[in-house]
Amino acid sequence: MKYVVCYSGGHSSALAAIETVRRYGKENVILLNHNISSKVEHSKIKVFKHEVAEFLHLPITYANCKNYEDVTPLSLCLEHGKFKFRAGCEICTHYLKTKPFHEWLNNNYPVNQGCISKEITLIYGFDSSEWHRIDRRRRHLSRMGYESMYPLAEWDRTLCNIEEVGIRKPSLYVNSKHANCIGCLKAGKQHWYKVYCCNREIFDEAKYVEDKLNHSIIKGVYMRELEPEFRKMYLGGIPATEIMETHWFWRYAKRC
Repeated sequence: MKYVVCYSGGHSSALAAIETVRRYGKENVILLNHNISSKVEHSKIKVFKHEVAEFLHLPITYANCKNYEDVTPLSLCLEHGKFKFRAGCEICTHYLKTKPFHEWLNNNYPVNQGCISKEITLIYGFDSSEWHRIDRRRRHLSRMGYESMYPLAEWDRTLCNIEEVGIRKPSLYVNSKHANCIGCLKAGKQHWYKVYCCNREIFDEAKYVEDKLNHSIIKGVYMRELEPEFRKMYLGGIPATEIMETHWFWRYAKRC
């Protein structure tokens, strides 16, 4: 049995990788990553995922979309003329992660319809606050023919923070809750305010793509409409952070 860690490069997937190696041995573990363009994947995450892999003495196995370095979520949306296939199914997630993942599984560990793989188990970094995601992912993978495990929610943990093994947590977590793409199409106003402050070229690209598609990323409001509010917040010294709880962040922002 091989244990395939769905290794995003974020803190949670790193912890899941270490827990899996400690339980099953590195010779039985595969770190599977989808490399994302450096235009939207933070450089600190690229460094971090290699540091963790080196600590585990494991190579990173890649399942990338074609020409991934040139492809971004916004460029995909512009190419396909939409942001989503349907509610909860973003264009970017499908082409950058889901499709390459399914192709890798089919090429390396195919299963017959109605059967469950006896060769691999898939490992995810969801924690005990995400049972709804765990249940949904487990059902979906089971229908595909794969078992899955969730070490951070289901196992007795051996570590809670990556710094316990001498690796520094990426500095982006100071102001971000996650290691998702810069300009995440699933995110809300607080994230996009951070993009406005820290990655203006991506914010401007989002405005352009919204204009071309005549559709907004955030339901009910366009980036061009948010820009004056964001500018006022920026000049008023509102911090570009996603760490502050959303309710309190916007109460604080109203002081501008």
